[in-house]
Amino acid sequence: MTDTPAEDLKPSFLSDVTVELVKHSAADADVLFAARVSTLGEQSLEELQKDPERSKGLINYLMRDRHGSPFEHNSMTFFISAPIFVFREFMRHRVGWSYNEESGRYRELQPVFYVPDASRKLVQQGRPGKYVFVEGTEEQQALVERTMEASYVQAYEAYQEMLAAGVAREVARSVLPVGLFSSMYATCNARSLMHFLGLRTQHELAKVPSFPQREIEMVGEKMEQEWARLMPLTYAAFNANGRVAP
Repeated sequence: MTDTPAEDLKPSFLSDVTVELVKHSAADADVLFAARVSTLGEQSLEELQKDPERSKGLINYLMRDRHGSPFEHNSMTFFISAPIFVFREFMRHRVGWSYNEESGRYRELQPVFYVPDASRKLVQQGRPGKYVFVEGTEEQQALVERTMEASYVQAYEAYQEMLAAGVAREVARSVLPVGLFSSMYATCNARSLMHFLGLRTQHELAKVPSFPQREIEMVGEKMEQEWARLMPLTYAAFNANGRVAP
């Protein structure tokens, strides 16, 4: 996002997140190099590629028997735009992750806010630990859209009023809600990403069920698509072994 003159700022409302893979050093060969050094020493890429089925089998073995460290010798950096409440959940993942998020202390925050669309289930049924989400009514969907948008507009107007009066950004930002979009770089390796996906996505192949908030799951799904393309053997082994991180 780029800074825009205050008089030109108009709130916008989004129902989706964005995830961009900005750089990477990640391939199945990274896992093979790391795993085979313990018994064979250093090997060339040509040697690793001589027997594809053996490579596939080794990666599956490592995943199945939870030998996790070979999956750490790679790197993926994502640029993510999502509501602040998603990032507060996201940053509970600390091992194997690095983050840098845009700062409301040093820049004027842009009026981009999250409003769920009709595909977002709105109603929670059941007690904590044993509940499901179901579709909301048209009236509930209209209420969510109307009240969220009105609240966002009021909060951003208060923010702008304080900035115009000379109040520091780091103070004025206190009135802004967690539905405000933020952006960050997030860097991880395959092992840390698998831990994230195991908790933050629902999947029919998962041995251990998970019940993530839908908005962070949307981020996870987009990251998973990129990772699956980079490391197809590792990704296949992850799914074949119940999506349990090694």
